[in-house]
Parts: sequence; structure tokens; C-alpha cells
Amino acid sequence: MTTSGTTLVIGATGTTGSRTTARLSALGHRAKAASRRAVDVPGAEPVAFDWYEPATHATALDGADRVYLVPPIGDADPAAVMLPFLRQAHTAGVHRAVLLSSSAIPEGGPAVGTVHQALPDLFEQWAVLRPSWFMQNFTGTHAHAVSIREEGTIWTAAESGRVGFVDVEDIAAVAVHALTDEHAPNTDLVLTGPEALSYDDIATTITQVTGRPVDHHRLSYEQMRDRLTAHVPLEFASILAGMDRAIAEGAEDRITDTVQHLTGRPARSFRVHLEQEME
Repeated sequence: MTTSGTTLVIGATGTTGSRTTARLSALGHRAKAASRRAVDVPGAEPVAFDWYEPATHATALDGADRVYLVPPIGDADPAAVMLPFLRQAHTAGVHRAVLLSSSAIPEGGPAVGTVHQALPDLFEQWAVLRPSWFMQNFTGTHAHAVSIREEGTIWTAAESGRVGFVDVEDIAAVAVHALTDEHAPNTDLVLTGPEALSYDDIATTITQVTGRPVDHHRLSYEQMRDRLTAHVPLEFASILAGMDRAIAEGAEDRITDTVQHLTGRPARSFRVHLEQEME
């Protein structure tokens, strides 16, 4: 059984937000699609929203009773803008919040981990999605996908560490369940694909499926951090490079059955994801 309501989807034009909005709409749920430019999203009401422009927050929240939260990208301290918004959301009548975090960031950890820690005190109904690294990082506009297309290379400081890469479509499916099921999860949910793969494994699979040679080039933590500063601020680059170092130490070498438990179907494998991307 599911509940009806209106979900404010923050980041509705982004990687997980767009898919979550589409799934909500397809299932007949009302959604407000929040983005900086209030871009039209099929089946949803567009609304302007900017984390750093509090004047946009009240209108975005108007009529919403639940919210899907995508933190501001590249901000090493998202709690500074997110927590005031969440207090405002609670006052405005939002009773359920689903936060996108990361398997690499525990409750109370750095960055969005602070928001994770605060969420249960702000909302009676909540969930924190902690997906592993996205499969779409290798096929979309992410730096890995760009370097694969332009150089035939994946650059990381992860060494031979393994990751339970997860398809964003599976994240969105879990998000919709967390937002609309009669009973909220009221916990954090670690989301992975069905197998843990090293970046060497990823390169091999891409080579096999696409026929284009791709290799994995191993960098030190410092080299990776410096490479990332071309795209994000130094503090955030340091966090991302540190996540690679954690992968090298085995922090992401795990798989969970959360996707199947909540959606009723198995999580998609990386090979199947690639094959579907090529169709």
C-alpha cells in the first residue's frame, strides 16, 4: 500500500532526481520538480529552487508533504544550507524526508553525514539513501566517462579495491519506495549492485562490451586530488580522493540486497547496464 501526497524533488534535472521524478509521475504521484531554472519536467510541476537562495525555498515547499533531498554539489559543508531549509520544511508541513548520501559517508561523518545525523530529529518519517558509486559515472558526463571517451583510461587512487557499483535507475526505484510507501524506512539504506568490482574489472568489462580498449591508470592520493582540482574546489577534491583511498583499503568491498528487498527485483549488473546503454 502506498500513500498519496506531493513530493518536492530537489535536483529534479539531475542524475537521481530526474529518474525519481519520472518514476513518481509514472506511478501517479504528484511531484514538484525543483531546479535552479524551474525547468519543465514531464508529469511534474516545475519550481525554481537554489540551495543558496533562501528566497526560493518557501515557494518550492508550498503544498509539499515530502521531499527528496539532493545536497548541493561540490559543497564540503552542505549542512550550513541544508539544515535551515529542513527546519523550514518541517514547519511548512513536510513530514517525510529522503536524503541522498553515499555509502562512503556514515551518519555523523563529513559533509552530508552531518545532515544524515540530524534528519531523525527533524522528521518522524525519513530515510537516508547511501548508494555506492554510480554505474552512470562510466557512461554519462562524469569525469570517468569523459576520460574513457577521450583517453581510453580510468584514473583513480583506488588501486585494486572493489566497489559494489549501483545503477542509478535502482537508486531511483528505492527512492520512490522510501518516499511513497505507507511506512517510511526510518533508517539508512546502503545500495549496491549485485557484485563488487575493481576499476580493473570495470575497464575489462567496458572493453569487452564496447570493443574499445580501456585501461585503469592508478594514481596516488595526491595525484588524484590534484587531478580533481581541475573540476571541483580543493577541499572537495581532497574528500573525493580520500574516498578513492578508502576504496583501496576495502571500505566499499560489499554488496547488499536492499534493492531487491525494497523493489522486488534484483539490482542491475554493470554488464547489463552497459549493454542497455548501447541499445
